[in-house]
Amino acid sequence: MKKINSAPTMKDVAREAGVALGTVSKVVNGIPVGESYRKQVEAAIKKLNYQVNSYAQGLKAKKTYTVALLIPNTENPFFAVLAYHINLALLKRKYRMLLCCTDFDLNLEQEYVRMARQNKVDGIIGLTYNPNLVIEKDTPFVAIDRCIDVHIPCVASDNFAGGQLAAEKLADLGCRNVAFLRIGSSLTNEPNKRKAGFENGCLARNLNYTMKILEDNDSYEEFDRFLSSNIQNGKLLFDGIFCVTDRLAYYILKVLQRLNVKVPEDTQIIGFDGVKLFDNMDYVCSTIVQPVPEIAEMCVELLLQEHTTIKPPLVCLPVHYAYGGTTLEFDKNSEN
Repeated sequence: MKKINSAPTMKDVAREAGVALGTVSKVVNGIPVGESYRKQVEAAIKKLNYQVNSYAQGLKAKKTYTVALLIPNTENPFFAVLAYHINLALLKRKYRMLLCCTDFDLNLEQEYVRMARQNKVDGIIGLTYNPNLVIEKDTPFVAIDRCIDVHIPCVASDNFAGGQLAAEKLADLGCRNVAFLRIGSSLTNEPNKRKAGFENGCLARNLNYTMKILEDNDSYEEFDRFLSSNIQNGKLLFDGIFCVTDRLAYYILKVLQRLNVKVPEDTQIIGFDGVKLFDNMDYVCSTIVQPVPEIAEMCVELLLQEHTTIKPPLVCLPVHYAYGGTTLEFDKNSEN
């Protein structure tokens, strides 16, 4: 008895196209065939609405065509944009992304690594914070912003250059007494180099600088108290502030508004990341922009390289400055 509404098979496509079954298989798997045959097969696939069985393809090729991405969350705009571009980079290569949000839970990071191996994904891209994270040597893994082990490549922005650029830009804009504000993990990672870069830039430009550094579990209100304690005669002592993330810069902007400090007239602010309002609209603040699309491409490229036995332990990608309304510039197209 003939099946009713059964899904079309590869044999059905071959019959419709008038070609051999092997020809259909080659077209489906991206193997070159004659142009006329390819068009016939593609027309038949479209007409019959034939769906490729990617699971069966994966079993045959001993691949899942799936990559796990470990990030803290998608609430943070920078993490969300990073996930978006990594997904695009994988889709271009006909891979799927398994998104794993850890919420900064160190144990959960390790559990996701175990789960990823159990599900036999083809690799893991991770932005992680567990200092004792265990990754077996046979696990294809690319780290973001953190050098975990010599056999695991790390992809990051040039954080030192970014911190130095922020100091130089504040100096060029007339600042003489600046503050460095940071909240983050005590873990040794690439973003920590923003501090050293900023110090280097301040020393090179003879800028007076003060640092206020908090850990992840500290309250943002510590910054409120710090800034309030540095107001004399109604004026903030700092004419420039560098925040290690745009998210922190946005918070500081609101604090200064409550303190009646005008930005950028009285105090200029530069952040770090390049976060934009609603994707392609304005930057949240003047900022050091991380090349997120390039970071994503590099992570995927390094992860999926099959014939390269030696991979670079660290790849640093260049950053640039962009105006975002919190510095004394009025040309929004002005970027260095």
